[in-house]
Amino acid sequence: MSPPAFPAPSAVITLTTDFGHQGPFVGVMKGRILGRFPAARIIDLTHQILVHWPAEAGFWLQRAFAYFPAGTVHVAVVDPGVGTARDIVVVCAAGHVFLAPDNGLLAPLVARHGDAEVVRLRPAGLARLGIARVSATFHGRDIFAPVAAELAAGRARPAELGETAPAESLVPAWVEEPTADAASVSGVVIAIDHFGNLITNIDGALLERFRLPLVRTGHHAFPLLRTYADRRPGQYLALINSFGVLEIARAEQSAAEGLGLGRGAPVTVRDRSA
Repeated sequence: MSPPAFPAPSAVITLTTDFGHQGPFVGVMKGRILGRFPAARIIDLTHQILVHWPAEAGFWLQRAFAYFPAGTVHVAVVDPGVGTARDIVVVCAAGHVFLAPDNGLLAPLVARHGDAEVVRLRPAGLARLGIARVSATFHGRDIFAPVAAELAAGRARPAELGETAPAESLVPAWVEEPTADAASVSGVVIAIDHFGNLITNIDGALLERFRLPLVRTGHHAFPLLRTYADRRPGQYLALINSFGVLEIARAEQSAAEGLGLGRGAPVTVRDRSA
């Protein structure tokens, strides 16, 4: 099967980082992009990823990119290995372009798109864009931003910036995919949103075979309901959220605080009727 063609650029660039909003880091990245490509349309996907945890960035990117026009360049900088020998990769998949460190962040997305094309950036390719002197601690500004601008403007193609690599050469994901057997499905909490909802990496489709799903984590068990208002304030529930994954919530309160659970907590679903 031939690799996907480099999509026609949409001029849209999304940013996903663990930078937060303290300090100038996000703004400087945007300034660097606009300095090279003033017509760029920059969208903040999120800058509230748990620091130094690429798994959460990859999770959100994988489930959000399809809401953007084809040809969007998605930049994800959650990069505890910045300044080391770790590679930076460009991935073309599903009509979109993804730019991230090779630290497991993009591995789940690539695994879901068998025709993904992976290119590892190389110094000669960066030099072609005039990128030579870079900080050891801020590749978001010095590499990711200018490369994203050139890709989004259509002035550079991934293959011109490095060497093609097999998808299986990517660093594996930090969090394993959910597992399923005849009686249960198991995954983990991968993110916590602003409301304190515990968002898992378990796709709702995996639970369709259960007649009466019961969601367990720690010493707790919750029924799978349709929406938050199906429980009284303060009561817990599970649901399939707007991104199609299993979520544990507490009506009008924080499930994370109430249960004392965080990212990485194991979650198992069984059928109560079995």
